[in-house]
Amino acid sequence: MSEFNTVHYILADVWYQLATHRSFLVWLVPLILCYELPLMLLVVLGILRFYHQQYLTVPRESLYRPKVSLVITCYAEGDAVRSTIESFTEQVYDGELQIIAVVDGAVQNSHTYRVAMQAAKELSRPGREVLVLPKWQRGGRVSTLNAGLSIATGEIVINADADTSFDNDMVSQVVPYFEDPNVPALGGALRVRNVNDSFWTRMQSIEYLISMQGGKTGLGQWNLLNNVSGAFGAFRREILVQIGGWDTHTAEDLDLTLRFKQYFARHPDWYIPFATLAIGHTDAPADLKTLVWQRLRWDGDLLFLYFRKHWPAFTPKLLGTGTFLFTLLYGFLQNVLMPFVIVFYGIGLIFAYPWQFLLSIGITIYGFYLGFLVFFFVLVLAAISERPKLDRRLAFWLPIYPFYALFMRLVCAFALLNEVLRRSHEESSMAPWWVMKRGRRF
Repeated sequence: MSEFNTVHYILADVWYQLATHRSFLVWLVPLILCYELPLMLLVVLGILRFYHQQYLTVPRESLYRPKVSLVITCYAEGDAVRSTIESFTEQVYDGELQIIAVVDGAVQNSHTYRVAMQAAKELSRPGREVLVLPKWQRGGRVSTLNAGLSIATGEIVINADADTSFDNDMVSQVVPYFEDPNVPALGGALRVRNVNDSFWTRMQSIEYLISMQGGKTGLGQWNLLNNVSGAFGAFRREILVQIGGWDTHTAEDLDLTLRFKQYFARHPDWYIPFATLAIGHTDAPADLKTLVWQRLRWDGDLLFLYFRKHWPAFTPKLLGTGTFLFTLLYGFLQNVLMPFVIVFYGIGLIFAYPWQFLLSIGITIYGFYLGFLVFFFVLVLAAISERPKLDRRLAFWLPIYPFYALFMRLVCAFALLNEVLRRSHEESSMAPWWVMKRGRRF
């Protein structure tokens, strides 16, 4: 009991210092105050700006109805392909839709190919053309997307995974943004469809809601969107073709987004918005092993893209001053260096202080993190969520989420180290080895 009395005493002293000496806060959580707080303020102001534009002003009616091509990347999804095609044919968009299901490795994935062909036969109708493009030998995600792009005839191209479905007004939400000729691309919102499958899907649901939907809404208001989702993105076809479409080695969303941003200095009026109310639904990994493998690929590609492939582009001459500074601080530093800072800082504390002190400081920092988390959760529910009754059920899991976030940081650090030592992006499941081998080595 004396050990826990010590913990109680340290906690009381910490809280007293915080209440009476504001400078103590700088010593306790310097990264939160000096690094993360400016980002939080930027996101919060962006969310408030979105709320004002969406709900407190009279919307302008748009008559812009261009043809839209929807490219679906199919591999081994089987029957799920049909639901994705159906969600596109049922869009309430008044313009013409061209739906292209590209089946990668159609020989070994004959079931997926048959399901797509049957769906095309039954669901095609005037204004909703469904095409199935078989790639008989597997070439990976990049070649699949580029194959669809090669036959797309719409002014706007939307890419989607075959295991992703969409709200019926998704296209109607996306298209008005492209009425502005300065919009080359756009990010769409993703929600976790299998939220109730496991503990891990619930954690990812909170992550998608707060970090992705909430965070991207806020950043998109200032033209600081960090990436366009690989599972749901929209592009002006003419510009997408001009920059060469998708590229070999990684099909991650960040790769294509960085290539678009390299034109920002030459086209200072360009901006990449985030369509908060254009909703896609995807299945998140339901078990720990699948989740970790997914994040190893995602986070390992971060280091590859920032340090190896696109490092010559990190200059204000290409990105523009604002985009360059934000990418440096909250793209490169936050995503690549911060996980290592957290790991080494934590190890240093463990060896330098007794467990009673560590537990007390840990509880205090946990309280700060949980407070920020609850604030953002309530803000997103009030200003963004189109399904607040469904999202409110996640509130029960909020106290556990900080531990999940810390674990994901550790996974990120391992993934980055794995990329440094083993070039793990060359082992990506997004493409077979013979495609990776023929691509340029960065």
